[in-house]
Amino acid sequence: MKPSALAVALAVLAAAAAGAGLAASSSGKTASAGAADAAPAGHVAGEDQAPPGPPAAVSRQRDDLPAADLARVRQVTEPATDFSRAEPFEQMQAGAATARQLVNADIFSHPSGTLDFEGRQRFLVGNGLFRKDWVSAPSSTQASDGLGPLFNARSCQACHVKDGRGTVPGFDPLARTDAVALLLRLSVPPVTDEDRRRLASAELPFLPEPTYGVQLQNFAVAGLPAEGRLDISYEPVEVALNGGETATLMRPTYRIADPAYGPLRDDVRMSPRLAQPMIGLGLLEAVHEADILAHAAADKGDGVRGRPNWVRDETTGKLALGRFNWKASQPTVAQQSAAAFSNDMGLSTPMFPSHYGECTRAQAACFELPHGAQPHLGEHEVPAELMDFVADYSTNLAVPQRRDVDEPRVLAGKKLFYQANCVACHVPKYVTRRDAARPEHRFQLIWPYSDLLLHDMGDGLADGVSEALASGRDWRTPPLWGIGLTRTVNPNATWLHDGRARTLLEAVLWHGGEAQAARDRVVAMTPGERADLIRFLESL
Repeated sequence: MKPSALAVALAVLAAAAAGAGLAASSSGKTASAGAADAAPAGHVAGEDQAPPGPPAAVSRQRDDLPAADLARVRQVTEPATDFSRAEPFEQMQAGAATARQLVNADIFSHPSGTLDFEGRQRFLVGNGLFRKDWVSAPSSTQASDGLGPLFNARSCQACHVKDGRGTVPGFDPLARTDAVALLLRLSVPPVTDEDRRRLASAELPFLPEPTYGVQLQNFAVAGLPAEGRLDISYEPVEVALNGGETATLMRPTYRIADPAYGPLRDDVRMSPRLAQPMIGLGLLEAVHEADILAHAAADKGDGVRGRPNWVRDETTGKLALGRFNWKASQPTVAQQSAAAFSNDMGLSTPMFPSHYGECTRAQAACFELPHGAQPHLGEHEVPAELMDFVADYSTNLAVPQRRDVDEPRVLAGKKLFYQANCVACHVPKYVTRRDAARPEHRFQLIWPYSDLLLHDMGDGLADGVSEALASGRDWRTPPLWGIGLTRTVNPNATWLHDGRARTLLEAVLWHGGEAQAARDRVVAMTPGERADLIRFLESL
């Protein structure tokens, strides 16, 4: 570790986290949108121009393994056929990187088992940065100021509760909290040739709302009004299940109250996004793109056809395979982290150097406020050295080992998971690249249960927001590893992109589009079979 980098990190971690005042949102007109209102049937970005496709140099074959090893990998990653016992190594769902610690509320916060001593030290420094509260500038804690001026949270941990899933404001109108971990993405369709050019060239994955930017900022530093407040209402929807059971789904409607900078554009599209778990991200980045693209080309049955999202890599300026975020709109963990620092906290980084984060030209007062860049610490509020520590942490949060893999009900549920064709999208396993960028991620047999591809999930989950090649009906298949420990880590956590599902069964029942057939098979199961299916998911 470079002494200068360590010195900068320790200076930041030693700084006191003095609070900054939050501006109350101003009253004004409201804009509203339902969860699936006016969802387009297909891709809208670029409209009459073809969106960007895969780069010419994309690898369609694994080039990191000799033929004998490749054949062995293909054999190991074949779908299961014997459900009378667990598969070899299935318990260690992140390979040698798996966390084997005692299961408690901190189970998502352990370092990868493959890190060496120096890697663990960098992980711990990154952990401190991930948890630290940022404050507004100017502040006596110069290594910690620069928050905002507009922001959604003061720290990474505020959204990713104990490195797990975020929390929605709540389903009870009388017990609501501020929406910290639930962001509201804003976009508008193209109306000019310049709009269409920027989308077709992948310069932007979508067009932000002209006044409020890419997402609603519900907090601001002292002296500046926040952009507005997210209000949510829910409508119960009854679903009949085989065996005389019923389930009650909660259909959300979203509304922006008290928009402080004038009305939003009439054609604005809103998409709520809940913070996702942080575990296993580096291993997902180490999955060979050829393995992901092979699933896109495969016939999975039921009309399932996964599609890759090709997005701009801000480091190279070229198109790369999207793997992260709800619509696979980020290609790397480092880029996802830098975007969060900019959009969620208003902090500048080398990748996104604006000191004013999400401020738009319509918010002139935003640019008149001081920023937190310190000459003796670098030109950015979060220098490159600190972002490296954050990347070390974010790519090495360990996936916990599975529980009860040989338990008969778990095995029965696993068989039902396969029979319902859930594995068409939730692909069980991969072997990571032997030449992965980070040694700790190389050549590991992992079980994320995701194809990392986009799928049309139907009207019920459609948000109307396109991102690069993802349409307003598309979502990336979320990994399932660790899902059974969701509420061990955060007792208030819920599921799906906007947290509308209060149980795992509700999450399944919201599936539509390409997943409709699998969802209907779950509905047709007996109550005992559905319980076994959920028991399997809880073992992950």
